[in-house]
Amino acid sequence: MFPIRDHNPSGRVPYVNHALIVVNIVVFLGYWTGLSGADLDLFLYTYGLVPDRVMAGQGLETLITHMFLHGGWMHLLGNMLFLWIFGDNMEDQFGHLRYLGFYLLCGLGAAALQIAQAPYSDAPMVGASGAIAGVLGGYLLLFPKARVDVLFIFVVFFRVFSIQAWIVLGVWFGVQLFNGMGATEDGVAYFAHIGGFVAGIVLTLPVLLWRGGAGYWQRNNGKPPHPAAVYPVSQTKIPRVPRR
Repeated sequence: MFPIRDHNPSGRVPYVNHALIVVNIVVFLGYWTGLSGADLDLFLYTYGLVPDRVMAGQGLETLITHMFLHGGWMHLLGNMLFLWIFGDNMEDQFGHLRYLGFYLLCGLGAAALQIAQAPYSDAPMVGASGAIAGVLGGYLLLFPKARVDVLFIFVVFFRVFSIQAWIVLGVWFGVQLFNGMGATEDGVAYFAHIGGFVAGIVLTLPVLLWRGGAGYWQRNNGKPPHPAAVYPVSQTKIPRVPRR
């Protein structure tokens, strides 16, 4: 299942969110098209976050640089899709500069939990997903009943469903917990996702309290405090074949 858009329009142009997406793509193209083999491995090891090295007080700059590196096209595109869908609303709530600080702090929170879980690992961690997990956590706290369009694909069956955000993001977080606690060996930094998500909730809590806390949810019934976006729907041009 893939979220493809939400029905939560932003009240301002998300300049920082757009810039983060552009920087991630430009950085990725810079090394992915210019390096290969051992050179690419060395680059990712040098600028990716290696817990064992950070615990020794070395490579502290990788606490930031790892957030702008990705291990492949699907890794990059998946992360940028989530950032595009959910990041604009969080920037709208925080403001431009505070949103940038929020994003980076979520990434640091993700890195902290990943390091705590495997402090002597020598495998480099790369990707923006820890910081983006914080965006998801904050979004869940502020807009639990915002509608999110999700594309479901099952073999040859595919369809778009509109689902409340708390279900989409709750399922996503549950998968991270299940796989993280299950010690799944698939190369995914699940504890970074968990750490980033929790950091996003904690850092967004003051915004929710400033908006009125539980009263903010009650006034809007958990939905965004503005009309939902409406997307045009057109009939498919593929002819339907009736059954006998």
